[in-house]
This record gives sequence, C-alpha cells and structure tokens, in this order.
Amino acid sequence: MDFELSDEQQAFQATARDFAQAEMMPRAREWDEGEIFPVETLRKAAALGFGGIYVKEDVGGSALTRLDATIIFEELAQGCTSTAAYISIHNMAAWMIDRYGSEAQRRRFLPKLCTMEHFASYCLTEPGSGSDAASLTTRAVRDGDHYVLDGAKAFISGGGVSDIYVVMVRTGIGEQSDAVLRTAMRGPKGISCLVVE
Repeated sequence: MDFELSDEQQAFQATARDFAQAEMMPRAREWDEGEIFPVETLRKAAALGFGGIYVKEDVGGSALTRLDATIIFEELAQGCTSTAAYISIHNMAAWMIDRYGSEAQRRRFLPKLCTMEHFASYCLTEPGSGSDAASLTTRAVRDGDHYVLDGAKAFISGGGVSDIYVVMVRTGIGEQSDAVLRTAMRGPKGISCLVVE
C-alpha cells in the first residue's frame, strides 16, 4: 500500500500550513483569550477552498476527498486548534446539505457556505443526553409549511454566529419539506435533520 501523498495533496498541505502559520498562529492566543470568532480569517480560508472542502464544485465547493480534508485540517490545527475545529464542523454541515439536500436546498445554501459569507453549525448535542442521537429529545412538529422546534441543544460550535444550523430533531414522520434533508438522512425512530436559518 502506498502511503505517499500525491503532488496535489502535498500542495493542499503546503497551502494549509502556510495559511495556518501566517493567518492563524499569530492570533490564536488573542482569539482564545478574547473569545473571538475570527470571521475575516475564516473567509480568507474559504477563499483558498476550505469552506466547502468536500462539497461538489457546481455550488462552489472544492470536491476533495476526506483524506484531503484531513491533511488540510491537520495543518490548520497547528495554527489554531479551535478555529480548525470550527472549519471542520462548518464543512461537515455543508457536506450534509450537499449530500442529502434537494437540488433547491443545495443551490440556496451552499454557494454562501462555500465562501463562508454564511457560517454553518451542526446541532446534535443536548443537555442530559450528550451526543447520543438515539437519546435526543428535541422535537419538531409540522405547522403548515414550517416546523416548530421544541428542545435544547448545547456545545454548538459557532452557535450564536452561524447563519445556518443543521439540527437533529425527533419528528417521527416520513414526510418531506423544504427544511428537511432527504429521507436518506433520517435516522432511527423518526430522527430527522432540519436546516434552520
């Protein structure tokens, strides 16, 4: 088995390393101590293709692999671990919309997520049940064209700043709406994933 990085992967790695050293490392302490969400730096990272690493190109993503993303995140984490962690979460939320969203959802949300004009968060963890999806209690009830959510989430990276929240809720239904990602995203016992603006 060949464990050597390709020339392209080495280029991603070098780009991420240079960015981490120049843009993240000198500010990491200030960001942590000041509880600063570094919007401009995140948007600079997105300009390098790090806002939609494994999102398809037709909506502005980089269409890279998970291994490519791992190489990028590893380098970014050397500059600022918490900022790199948020970038990985933003990418996970964008990927979920890309993979499971309808074409209309993809076109509506992903271009601005890939540029980080908009930020995304993933919302699973709850007080009392942690990150155990099977134990979540947040519910969503259909009310006309919308859902009413009832519950609490905790430890949401980017919470309070993000524009888009990919929220795991208990619906117990199989219907489709503009907010719910496709049926393939549904988990056990009626758990659905809603995109909340």
